[in-house]
Amino acid sequence: MRPTTTTGARRGEKLREHILWIAKDVFLEMGFERASMDVVAARAETSKRSLYAHFESKEKLFLAVIELVRGLFLGRLKIPGDYSDKPAEALVMFCGRYLEALLYEKGIQMCRVSMAETARFPEGAAQYFDVLFTQVETFLSAYLKTTFGISTRASVEATHRLLGQTLYPHLPRALFGIDPLIKSLDREAIAPEVDLKLIRKAVMDLIESLPTSRVS
Repeated sequence: MRPTTTTGARRGEKLREHILWIAKDVFLEMGFERASMDVVAARAETSKRSLYAHFESKEKLFLAVIELVRGLFLGRLKIPGDYSDKPAEALVMFCGRYLEALLYEKGIQMCRVSMAETARFPEGAAQYFDVLFTQVETFLSAYLKTTFGISTRASVEATHRLLGQTLYPHLPRALFGIDPLIKSLDREAIAPEVDLKLIRKAVMDLIESLPTSRVS
């Protein structure tokens, strides 16, 4: 959640956090190339001296924003077991929340900005890819392995199959601006743009295909 402390009361870490939230919006709106430290300082209602005291360059600020977004993404997504004690429902809600996060307007914007700056920030792009895909695969694979008692190889294969069915064609269509994006997120309910019926079918088909199938 965005900090609400008033500008005059911000010091140290609170000011740094405030700058990061402002910079995130600036980069999403303008892209890395057009964004400037002047704009960030003005919108954050702080001096350029204070801005550079926390972030010595626009490049360092951009990488810090990526780290902020990583934390926000994982904090919202959680892990499958957090959603339900019933494996099928846990998988449906996890995949639904995951797709929702990827189709969220600001999430798509951040993907586009990160992809556009891959050559300039290969490390940042790799970190962003890690949180959007690798970490999610790890969470899901570990859950499938533990819950259904299957091998590591089987859990990885099942994860790839389920995520492929969850994301395609929705993510590429969103990235290329073909489908409308999700404008706002609710802390409790998943956005109606996410078709949980399709995800539920994919989950049930997957569970039934596992070597040890325990649907509940």
